[in-house]
Amino acid sequence: MIITDTHTHLYSEAFEDDREEMIARAINAGITRFFIPAIDSTHTSAMLNLEKSYPNHVYLMMGLHPTSVKSNYLEELSQVEKLLDQRPFVAVGEIGIDLYWDKSTLTAQQHAFKYQIQLAKKHRLPIVIHCREAFEEVFDILEDQKGPDLFGIFHCFTGTFDQAERAISYNMKLGIGGVVTFKNGKINQFINKIDLKHIVLETDSPYLSPTPYRGKRNESSYLVEVLNKLSELYGLTVEEIAKITTNNSIKVFNI
Repeated sequence: MIITDTHTHLYSEAFEDDREEMIARAINAGITRFFIPAIDSTHTSAMLNLEKSYPNHVYLMMGLHPTSVKSNYLEELSQVEKLLDQRPFVAVGEIGIDLYWDKSTLTAQQHAFKYQIQLAKKHRLPIVIHCREAFEEVFDILEDQKGPDLFGIFHCFTGTFDQAERAISYNMKLGIGGVVTFKNGKINQFINKIDLKHIVLETDSPYLSPTPYRGKRNESSYLVEVLNKLSELYGLTVEEIAKITTNNSIKVFNI
């Protein structure tokens, strides 16, 4: 059984003291494919080192996270573009709009999001979307950019059923993680109405730990809890969920 974590920040400082052990726990649990989102240039070196250490398990994305869209964001975007031209990456991400922390940068975030979608299209890559308190703003840009060359993953999907259907209409898979195990997570109330062909698994570790680890540091081995919850909700075996969601990830990332 191959389980895929489509979104995990394995290079995070949260794993500084036990990174090797943490990754070993995940691999021993059957999670053997790790897709690594970018944040900004300050993390690039750590990402590349991670790939070098785990070449058969780790796959890197490149992009500028919306919360890193600051006064120097044009310089950051230039670095993203340069790296995409220099070497292969599996996706442009994570990119999008975040209005939880700072609404004043909305215009710059919109520009950065659209610009990076164009880079993804140029390189024929999927995008991985970060959306926090910004569904309409994200959908507006997806509507503007929609087409057969726009596809990817709506990371950490926490919206409504209608928003799920709209995201899927733009050729997006839904990244489902720890929130589906929360009693107040809401997506557990409708996710089984979504065909599994639209679902991929993720942890977003070290963030958003599933029940029973909620409030603690998340790690990729905890993806098993997400898998078990989806097995319960869909009435399918864990093996079936793992196979379908891993195949979905292969279709998105072409790996």
